[in-house]
Amino acid sequence: MLNNRYEFVLLFDVNKGNPNGDPDSANQPRTDFETGKGLVTDVSIKRKIRNYISTQKQDQPPFKIYVKEKGILVNEQKKAYIDQNLQQGDDEGSLIERARKWMCENFFDVRAFGAVMTTGKVSEKDKKEFKEYLEKNKEVSQWNCGQVRGPVQLGFAESIDPVEPMNITITRVALTNADDTKRGAKIVEEGGDTETASSSQFGNKYIIPYGLYKLHGFISPSLCKNTGFSKDDLKLLFDALEKMFDFDRSASRGEMATRKLIIFEHNSDFTSSETEEEKQKKINQQKLGFMAAHKLFDKIKIVKKDADVPPREFGHYEIWFGGLDEQNQTIIQSQEMTQALKSDKTVITISVKSDEDLSLSQNPEWMS
Repeated sequence: MLNNRYEFVLLFDVNKGNPNGDPDSANQPRTDFETGKGLVTDVSIKRKIRNYISTQKQDQPPFKIYVKEKGILVNEQKKAYIDQNLQQGDDEGSLIERARKWMCENFFDVRAFGAVMTTGKVSEKDKKEFKEYLEKNKEVSQWNCGQVRGPVQLGFAESIDPVEPMNITITRVALTNADDTKRGAKIVEEGGDTETASSSQFGNKYIIPYGLYKLHGFISPSLCKNTGFSKDDLKLLFDALEKMFDFDRSASRGEMATRKLIIFEHNSDFTSSETEEEKQKKINQQKLGFMAAHKLFDKIKIVKKDADVPPREFGHYEIWFGGLDEQNQTIIQSQEMTQALKSDKTVITISVKSDEDLSLSQNPEWMS
C-alpha cells in the first residue's frame, strides 16, 4: 500500500534514430506541426516498461504482462475464470469482480496502468475446450473481467527543442523477388540455375540527429488501493524507467537512453509523541499532496547552453532547479538540488513537504 503521492519527470534522449514513428506519416518521427517539437506517445513508453518487466520477471505472476506484443487479450481474461473455477453461486462477490481482482493480482500492467477488460467473447473453441465449466455456468457468455483505473498515468513526451526529421536514403543490395526492380534477373552462367539481381534498390529511413525529450508521470495512492499496486511495484516501475532503453535496442531507434528520472515524493515528518489520529491525518495529507504537480514540473528548467548551436548531445543542455526572471536569466532556487541534477546520478528524489519546503531526499520512502 502506498501512502505518498508521486510525480516524476523522465528525461531521455535519442541520437540518430526514430524514437516513435507515426504510421499515418510514413513512419516519420512524431512532431508537433506548430512548434516543430518531437513527440513520443505514452503507449510507446508503456510498451518499453512492459517489455523490461517481462524480461526482468520472466512473465511470471504477480508480474505477468497483460498487453503483450501480438497477444490475444481474451486468452488472459479467460484464465481468471478457469484457473479459479469461478462459480456464480459463490458468496465472494460477482463473477466479474472476482475476475477483476485476479487480473490485478497477477498482471503488473493491469495494477499499474489499468485496463478495459469488459469484452472478450466465448468462442466456439472455448465451448469445446471448457464445455463442462460453461454448461455449469450458462450465464458466462463473455470472459468479462471488468474495468480497472490504473494509479500510474503518463503524458506524452515532448522534446525540449524543435527537431528536424531527416530522410536517409539507403541501398538495398538483396531483393526479395528477382523482378522487384522491373529489370528482371540475370543468370550467372548461361544455362545455369543460379540467379542474381540485375540491380539493387533504394530505400529510406527517418531519423532525427538528436533530441532530448521530457515526460511527466503521475502516481495516485488512492487508486493504488483499488488495484493492489504496492511499494515493490513502484520500485520496479522506477527501475524500468531508468533501464528500459537498454532492453529496447533496434536499428531504427538509434541510441536512446534515460538521462534523468526526477521523482517528487510528498511526505510528512512524524514524531514518536504523535497520536495515531495525528499520524493518520498526516498520512492522508501526503496522499493528497502538498503542491500542485504543474508547479513542481515548472521548477525543472532545461535550456541549451549555446542558443546558436544545434544540440547533439545531453552535455549541450544545462539543467537546474528554479526558474527564469523577466530578462530570461537563470534563477536557482536550490544549489543542492541543482548540483544533484547536474551530477552523473540518474535517479533523484525530491521531498515535498509544503509549497516552500522542498529538499533533496537521501532516504526516500519508496526505497525503504
